[in-house]
Amino acid sequence: MDLFGEKKSESKHCLKIGNYINYLDDFETIDTSNKSLNREIFKKKIEPWMSAILQSDHLSLLCGSGLTQAVCALGNIQSSSMGRINFGETFDEKIKKYADFSAGKFGRGYANIEDDIRTSLELYKGLVIEDNVTIAEELGNEIDRVLKTFAESVLLAENHFREKLESEDPKAHNAMKVFQSFLLTFSSRLATRDRLHIFTTNYDRFIEYGCDKAGIKILDRFQGIIEPAFQNSSPNTDYHYKVQGSKNDFRYVEGVIRLSKIHGSLDWIQSKDVIIRDSLRFGANEIKSIQNYKEQLMIFPNSMKSVETAYYPYSELFRDFSSSICRPNSSLITYGYGFGDTHINKIILEMLRTPSSHLVIISYCIDDRLYNFLSELNSSQFTLLCGNELADLENLVKYYLPKSSIDNISETASNILKRREGYSPEDAKNILPQEGEIHGE
Repeated sequence: MDLFGEKKSESKHCLKIGNYINYLDDFETIDTSNKSLNREIFKKKIEPWMSAILQSDHLSLLCGSGLTQAVCALGNIQSSSMGRINFGETFDEKIKKYADFSAGKFGRGYANIEDDIRTSLELYKGLVIEDNVTIAEELGNEIDRVLKTFAESVLLAENHFREKLESEDPKAHNAMKVFQSFLLTFSSRLATRDRLHIFTTNYDRFIEYGCDKAGIKILDRFQGIIEPAFQNSSPNTDYHYKVQGSKNDFRYVEGVIRLSKIHGSLDWIQSKDVIIRDSLRFGANEIKSIQNYKEQLMIFPNSMKSVETAYYPYSELFRDFSSSICRPNSSLITYGYGFGDTHINKIILEMLRTPSSHLVIISYCIDDRLYNFLSELNSSQFTLLCGNELADLENLVKYYLPKSSIDNISETASNILKRREGYSPEDAKNILPQEGEIHGE
């Protein structure tokens, strides 16, 4: 069944909730008053639906590069690019040709720097196997240069964002405020519920920085203070506090999330046989603790040492992803993820084999990759918020997402108003004692 029909190529927006679908053509109007009216209409559909999804037993959030780009755009900052980098005259054409082929073969559509790096590492390994020392060394130097250039481009976005925040730039402060609200909406679940698990394919540390600013505590696979080391087994730890006046009564701390960076991070460094999280501050200019980028920088595709151990540690992180979302009454929300990673898509499809699971896709457009992925799904199991109106980070936070789910004041006020439905001052004559009754007359 073709869910979109002819609208696939025509519409710039799409809202799908359950069996309801609307292409929001009215949002293209120039009339601001009409746009405000439309926002109120669709908020009444989106906000309660998202509130219900946020109460799922198991809630996960998958963020791609689109999230970082959205935050940077709000702050008027150039985000890092996944554009391709030249590997030198000897290797560039060969690497890009095979990267294009492999990207098409796996349904990614078009290749990016990740495909190029993966191909270059495979070529490097082949040259080493052939014992072609001179050419292997030349390619190894090119890979180091490309990885260093790419890592520094990611750091540059962090650096500019931090500088603007410290200089009291209003756009950067607004971007951080919106970003914090976005994170709090999903993370502020009741502490007795299963923790929100954020998965991201991003190498930057914008999510960690946003959580720090919002007061959100992070649980991940690293353990330690000076040199946090990656743990092979998924840690079953959490934050609790002791209730005052009680000897054995403990309660969960609110505002805690689990975080898995399934493609690695700029501050993950291979140190001998251990992967550590380097003390690289947000906004640093360079990674000083790395001498050999292809051997030490732990971003996907991983360092050469880890290829020999079944893509460790990424295999462990993907197991976390699978075990987190492939459960009954599980909801996964994606933002800024382009559905170009087949290894991730397969796990999402596996999740949706459970009838009680649900997928929410927030995206700027429905391109061929997303369209092809949706064609494999049961239409009742996914929600779409697509287009530059619904997927704009500021609009999403301001108009459509619910407030934090642990907003006890709003919840209490709502319950009071609900109990007062149908009540009017005239009813007081039948409820309150009259003047004579007060004096016993």
